[in-house]
Amino acid sequence: MKHSLLSILAVSLFALSHIDPAAAQATRTWVSGVGDDSFPCSRTAPCKTFAGAISRTATGGEINCLDPGGFGILTITKSVTISCPFTGTAGVLGALTTGITINAAGASEVLLQGLDIDGQGTGNNGVHIISATKVTIQSCSIRNFTGNGVNLAGPAGARVVILDSLILSNNVGVNIAGAGGQANAALVMRTVIDNHPLASVVVAAGSTLIMSASKLTGSATSVSLAGGATFTSFGDNAIQTAGTPTGTIPLR
Repeated sequence: MKHSLLSILAVSLFALSHIDPAAAQATRTWVSGVGDDSFPCSRTAPCKTFAGAISRTATGGEINCLDPGGFGILTITKSVTISCPFTGTAGVLGALTTGITINAAGASEVLLQGLDIDGQGTGNNGVHIISATKVTIQSCSIRNFTGNGVNLAGPAGARVVILDSLILSNNVGVNIAGAGGQANAALVMRTVIDNHPLASVVVAAGSTLIMSASKLTGSATSVSLAGGATFTSFGDNAIQTAGTPTGTIPLR
């Protein structure tokens, strides 16, 4: 009997040691300014960085912040939510690099909420979207990048929704230019895009900008439209400089 029990225990330990890491991923993980990436990213043992947490987060899962902190740059390759709207600064410093890169193939959706993404005057892009079906950026600050605050360069049909955000002091606020000339679209609502040397928004041929309740100020050009691009403005926008919508829809 003793031999049988030892055999069962040995088999059980072997099975536990060979669990597929993907099977152990959680639907919700946590980061903290005083966490550690060697931890399991649970609420009681949070990780230190978004990069540490995303490897332990299941596809379609969510990463939350327990407290303020600098949580590092990140590459996202799957559907995920990163939501930190109520914990103080959820910082991503992208000096000399890109803050958040999204390269999630297939039918993928990403939500970024409550993040402070800062390029420190040397970063490339704040949020760089290479591939995703839809990216939503809500209540975020994206600033001080030498390229674009938000750069949408996805496959055909890719879109970004920007809500209640501040996009400040990049070279371009939002750049909508699908990969290889593919049609991409951006919906910008209740957002301030200010102080960009080139333009607040650039829309490439075949792509679309829809804007409502937003303010484009302090830039040499508000909206730079290539031939064949579409800009639809609702009647509650404030556009300080050049950039004529191709269609304006009044408020009702």
